[in-house]
Amino acid sequence: MYKDDCDDSILFLIFLLLLIPLKLLSSISRTQKNLPPSPRKLPIIGKIHQLGSSLHRSFQALNQNHGPIILIHLGSAPLLVVSSAEGAREIMKTHDLIFSSRPKLSIMDKLTYGSKDIGFAPYGEHWRQVKSITVLHLLSHKRVQSFRHIREREITRMIDMIEKSCGSVIDLSEMLVSLNNNIICQVALGREFKDLLVRFGTLLGGVSVGNYIPWLSWVDWLRGLEGKTNKLAKEIDEFLV
Repeated sequence: MYKDDCDDSILFLIFLLLLIPLKLLSSISRTQKNLPPSPRKLPIIGKIHQLGSSLHRSFQALNQNHGPIILIHLGSAPLLVVSSAEGAREIMKTHDLIFSSRPKLSIMDKLTYGSKDIGFAPYGEHWRQVKSITVLHLLSHKRVQSFRHIREREITRMIDMIEKSCGSVIDLSEMLVSLNNNIICQVALGREFKDLLVRFGTLLGGVSVGNYIPWLSWVDWLRGLEGKTNKLAKEIDEFLV
């Protein structure tokens, strides 16, 4: 019994010795940077525990207490939350180049050949080239008009489904996502790609622990997320070849 109490005391002492320098380093880094207001966070997880399923409501509550521009931490990942029109204009127009690149996500990195696609590639020469190719071959006026019959057919099909469901509950969000997927698949890659695109969206919409707490990335492996990502990446390779 005494040995167990002694072991617990030693573990607690080690924890304190590790926590104190981390706290000091955190305080030093905070004084060296001119950062926006930031709510108190828990070690390791940051503010993840306070974000509910309705993110806009969670952010609204934080903004009411800390102002229109706040910095919160999801694990070790910093997140800047802007809830005012003036702040959004400053970021989207005045400092757009600074904020134009997206953070690297492990799932996207594997599915898009190292984040080389137009959506997740960092701003630079590669992104500009990809954008030019996309605009020229997919988004030119002539090209968009050539796909008009596909859009009209899929929209008519969706309206028919809504009409047949008259009197019952329908999920418009799901129907609009399906409409978007059907149009993209037929325009760009064909219907065979639809299943891959749906799984792609499912993985992207999921939560990868490693993106927020890198040293816990092994949890994604235990959940099977890494295996699903690798399998989908291989199937996309085979489809494109």
